[in-house]
Amino acid sequence: MQDTTDHDEAALESGRWLFAQTCIFVLGAASPEQVPDSTLPEIAFAGRSNVGKSSLVNALTGRRTLARISNTPGRTQQINFFDLGGRMMLADLPGYGYAKAPRDLVEQWTRLADNYLRGRAPLRRTLLLIDGRHGLKSADRKVMTMLNTAAVSYQCVLTKCDKLTATGLQEKVAAVAGEVSRHGAAHPRILTTSARSRLGIDALRAELAQIAAI
Repeated sequence: MQDTTDHDEAALESGRWLFAQTCIFVLGAASPEQVPDSTLPEIAFAGRSNVGKSSLVNALTGRRTLARISNTPGRTQQINFFDLGGRMMLADLPGYGYAKAPRDLVEQWTRLADNYLRGRAPLRRTLLLIDGRHGLKSADRKVMTMLNTAAVSYQCVLTKCDKLTATGLQEKVAAVAGEVSRHGAAHPRILTTSARSRLGIDALRAELAQIAAI
């Protein structure tokens, strides 16, 4: 089942076309100095460790191994950049929160992601991924506050939504939307996705295609 709410056929087709383009890995930046120069509109994928950022990147691009997936929280230790057909840059950020790594390394990744989000000129929107089964956690709220203070446009995307009943999903969306409404930098529309069932993938592609066209 696909969630195509609020997107007409033309928008959905634009999304399909954009993500049919070749997507290539550019580099992994472990420090601010390594972040590549770019003039492409950029989309960042942020979220707690093991929320499914890499899985969502792979589902969007239709490539199962483009972004490395791991069951071990904290596997992504740098910002991974992907060029989508020379039309958009995707940035897969290190997860925040729990990670099986030394504390100083986790703090280093967190600083890297924060500096990137606060100062990246080509960044058009940050997708803040929220595990649909659990909803917003304190770590998510801290990031929302930081993005709001820095006036960085972001949009909440629920992941792993195939694990919920229809009623349960509606309740989670309503709860997140209620909190999002109090943050000026947040996009009001909450998107629901599942990399496994492909729920909402076409809708998210359409959303990002609209951003690329701006």
